[in-house]
Amino acid sequence: MADSWTVQRAGPGDAARTQAREQLLEAARELYGVNGYRATAEHDVCEAAGVPVEVLRQEYGSREGLLIALHNRVTTTGLRAAERALLTEGIDDCSIEERVRLLFDAYVEAVTSDPREARVTFVEVLGVSAVVDEHCKLWRALWTEFLTGEAERAVDRGEAEDRDHRVDVMVMVGTVHELMAHHARRCRRARPGEVSGELTQLALTMLGTQRTG
Repeated sequence: MADSWTVQRAGPGDAARTQAREQLLEAARELYGVNGYRATAEHDVCEAAGVPVEVLRQEYGSREGLLIALHNRVTTTGLRAAERALLTEGIDDCSIEERVRLLFDAYVEAVTSDPREARVTFVEVLGVSAVVDEHCKLWRALWTEFLTGEAERAVDRGEAEDRDHRVDVMVMVGTVHELMAHHARRCRRARPGEVSGELTQLALTMLGTQRTG
């Protein structure tokens, strides 16, 4: 299939590179998300994508770089979905329970809509290398900042215990990923509402907030 790359390169350079990058991401989503990252060789991804190995190395550096890029794309989608949920009309009048549930509903729906992406994001990145671990650590730090803001808002509104919740949020972020990895590994795929319900209860418990319903 890589033979077709010579035809694709006939177009404008930027368009050809964009197409190649997308083809590699799609191939990685399929192979890493079905067969697993460790079971997928560099040439397997390139053959599925229809591009030479040199293109993968030029665009992503390695199959590990491609894994990071795919993880980054899925996780960014999840964060943007959560942000949009908190911009919903009337959200400022919602209780902390409602806000957290809307946030996690949006996030879980975004990152689990494709089981392959969920497996890559929460399972296949684990224990790959120090570089991948550092990439995931940066994302956890970003989520910690994001959710700490929500905790501080709840404190200001008298809906959470008046204390510094940053450590709680750091623990929660790690636990969220563990729960998501657990669900991604299960043969029976949990419904998004089930998963977000678990995450909501976890968040409210850590904030010292009691559920109202």
